[in-house]
Amino acid sequence: MDHQPAILAFGPEGEDRNALLGRVEGAIADVRANGGTNAYVRVGFTDADWDAFPASNKSIAPLAQHRVMHHEDPATAIQERLAPQDGDIVVRKIRYGGMSTTDLDQQLRERGITTLVASGISTSGAVLSTVIDAADRDYQLYVLPTASPTQTPKSTTSCSTKSSRAHIIDTTEMHTLLRAD
Repeated sequence: MDHQPAILAFGPEGEDRNALLGRVEGAIADVRANGGTNAYVRVGFTDADWDAFPASNKSIAPLAQHRVMHHEDPATAIQERLAPQDGDIVVRKIRYGGMSTTDLDQQLRERGITTLVASGISTSGAVLSTVIDAADRDYQLYVLPTASPTQTPKSTTSCSTKSSRAHIIDTTEMHTLLRAD
């Protein structure tokens, strides 16, 4: 989730960013190689979206006020190294979570997908929000932290909230999970 130039600009730089993208690229390739479906969730706003946000929304109102993250801005596209391929799911969201303002749940259910591995730039924002929503929709959930090479699954922000709803895994465990299905 949120692997977009505009969001990556606030994350690690240089070789650290390259390493992060490499970890995500590897996870995407692993899912693809094992017959899984990759779903991309990106944030981007239309004029109507900006106009609909109430000033009381502490996190999104400033974005609307300054008209940033327009859905057609190249900075809101999926980072080119991670580009979706035919058969992947791509949704545009306007809130933190990947399901509440998208048809992601519907697309997953239409494909018979009941297990999700959630990963993204913000484990305490987009990932957490999506995990809570997906847990309420009865998905089997795993969280794959990718933000830092030193970030272990147990050091993830909001770990207790996520771990009560999802299994926190690393790339080795994800590979094993993919091979088991």
